[in-house]
Amino acid sequence: MKLYDIFDSFPVLESSELIMKKIELSHLDEVYSIYSNDNVFEYCGIIPKHNKETVKSMIGHFERDFTKRTRVKWGIFRRQDDTKLVGILEAFDFNQKVNMVTIGYFLSESYWGQGIATQAVQRLVRFLFEIAHVNRIQADVMPSNESSKKVLLKNGFKKEGVLRQAHLWSGKGVIDLEIYGILKGEYS
Repeated sequence: MKLYDIFDSFPVLESSELIMKKIELSHLDEVYSIYSNDNVFEYCGIIPKHNKETVKSMIGHFERDFTKRTRVKWGIFRRQDDTKLVGILEAFDFNQKVNMVTIGYFLSESYWGQGIATQAVQRLVRFLFEIAHVNRIQADVMPSNESSKKVLLKNGFKKEGVLRQAHLWSGKGVIDLEIYGILKGEYS
C-alpha cells in the first residue's frame, strides 16, 4: 500500500459524471443536509447530527483525520454542478500489515437511485487498486441495506459472510454486519 499516494496531497477523483474532492466549510449546508437526515443513517453506525455547529466542527475533523493519515472523506459532486455536494465517500481503517482498507459512502436522500454511489465506488476502487496499490477493499453493510449491497455487487465485491452480533453501532446497539470484499486480483 502506498500511503504517500493517498495522503501526500488530497486526491481528487474524477469519473465521467462525478468529481470527488475535499469537503470545505463552504459545503456546510449540504453536509448538514446529509448528516441531519435520519433516513440517510438508517443503516449506518452514525447518529444523525441536528446541530449545524456540530457538523461545522466535523468538517474540521475530516481535515484532521486526513492529516493524521487515518481517513479520507471525499465530497461527491456531479460534474454539471461541481459546487453542490451530493454525497460523501470515505476510505478508512488502512491496514498496512494485510494491505487492506475499508470504504463507506452515503448520499443526500434526493440523489438516491441515480447510480451516483455506484459510480463513486467504482472510481474509488480504481484509485485504491491502481494508484494506492491496495490488495483488499472491504465494506461493512447492515443485512437490511439492500441498496448498499447492490452498489457493492455492481462493483465486483463479493459477500464474504455475516458477523453475527459482532458490532456495537451508535444508535443501533449490537448488530449483525455483512462483509463485502474485493481483491486486486479480482479487479478488472
